[in-house]
Amino acid sequence: MTIRIACVGAGYFSQFHYGSWARMEGVEVVGACDLDLEAARATGLPAFDDLGAMLTQTAPDLFDIILPPPAHAQTIRAALVAGIKWIICQKPFCTDLAEAQAIVAEADTAGARLIVHENVRFQPWYRAIKDALDTGAIGKVLNATFRLRPGDGQGPRAYLDRQPYFQTLERFLIHETAVHWVDTFQYLFGPATAVYADLRRINPVIAGEDAGHVVFDHASGVRALFDGNRHLDHAADNHRRTMGEALIEGTQGTLDLRGDGSVWLRLFGQPEAQQILSADLHDAFGGDCVHALQSHVIGAMRHGTTLENEAGSYLDVIRIKDTIYASNAAGRKLPIERVT
Repeated sequence: MTIRIACVGAGYFSQFHYGSWARMEGVEVVGACDLDLEAARATGLPAFDDLGAMLTQTAPDLFDIILPPPAHAQTIRAALVAGIKWIICQKPFCTDLAEAQAIVAEADTAGARLIVHENVRFQPWYRAIKDALDTGAIGKVLNATFRLRPGDGQGPRAYLDRQPYFQTLERFLIHETAVHWVDTFQYLFGPATAVYADLRRINPVIAGEDAGHVVFDHASGVRALFDGNRHLDHAADNHRRTMGEALIEGTQGTLDLRGDGSVWLRLFGQPEAQQILSADLHDAFGGDCVHALQSHVIGAMRHGTTLENEAGSYLDVIRIKDTIYASNAAGRKLPIERVT
């Protein structure tokens, strides 16, 4: 059976969504919608500037929302009214926790599967790291650090060539970017129990924070550090491949993620490391993680396999993000409040 897919949004990042669907067997993209009709037409697909008309005329099995947060709630509601049962929505999900909770409840009532397009955990290096952790390759994990160093935040034209709305976000580094590693840390190390954050703005032309440190306590005993600075770079031919470098340290060894996408394992007490994942050769974004995520959703549709990042579970990521900002404002460590 061919799965019919409709997409809304034709901005910068949508190219990775459309490119992935085009390479996938057994799917057909039946429509692209954007308020800028010419941008929708540029996808080469049946183009619409009216969302309701597209959903009615194309009757998709899956709806892919590639829009910023202010448009999420109304767009998801339009899909639910149209009877669509599978929806993927870009991150950051909705404008705030209350809106996200309301949308999750409405999707549940409608019997729809709502998945957040949180793609970093699908990058091949994090899948390799997860496999190594699950097999006990470095023993008990105690420390983890990710250093975000994309080098794209300097000067008055920062972000204007690719995603100009970045300059206007009052919450930037954590809300737009670090949320990826909030999710990825939970994927790798389990639930976070507390956070301490110290954030700052370096570039005066942007509205929000663009550097900072966030320390996570995990129930597993891992202490993880997100060290983000968009002004600085790291050793890589493409700074957007991994966006930085990671080091995960356990009682029996360390795992080292490098800017070329390779992962290295050094056993405790040994001077040399061995490569367990080769350098990334994909032209697509982030080791082709968009394709990996979208293939994961299609697999769940076809075979009933377990979904990652359903919107209900993703509410925890939003709670942690909000606690990070609250910690920065309070100047102290704060516990993560979870709903049981």
